[in-house]
Amino acid sequence: MQVTVQAEPFDLGALSNAFAAQVGGAGAVVTFTGLVRDNGGTLAAMEIEHYPGMTEKAISGMVEQAMLRWSLIDALVVHRHGLLAGGEAIMMVATAARHRAEAFAAAEFLMDYLKSRAPFWKKELSTDGAEWVAARDEDEAALNRW
Repeated sequence: MQVTVQAEPFDLGALSNAFAAQVGGAGAVVTFTGLVRDNGGTLAAMEIEHYPGMTEKAISGMVEQAMLRWSLIDALVVHRHGLLAGGEAIMMVATAARHRAEAFAAAEFLMDYLKSRAPFWKKELSTDGAEWVAARDEDEAALNRW
């Protein structure tokens, strides 16, 4: 299990390949990468803040839950902070399990957690100014299904 919170961009292909290469006994590896989205076409950047130590601990706790609940062989979460441009990779989740259903379910669970409860604060910087991103009801509903 690995949880990394970093400012630097990550190489999706290299991370995916390294993760898959070390999960002996897995029948399925699922990866997901989230990108900074520019819904209105006015996004200049997204600024992501977090408290070092607290963020990694909170995410690690959720990954441990996923490892147990779905009998994962391994899991990886990488999440960026700092100033990110539209289209940049913001996060990656990878899960490995003996069967695909468990790998997919665990990856979805972790993505729902990261979207709604992980201790990150996001501010969208646009041509119209800056605005903190508020929690969305649909994100909470997605997490509540677990």
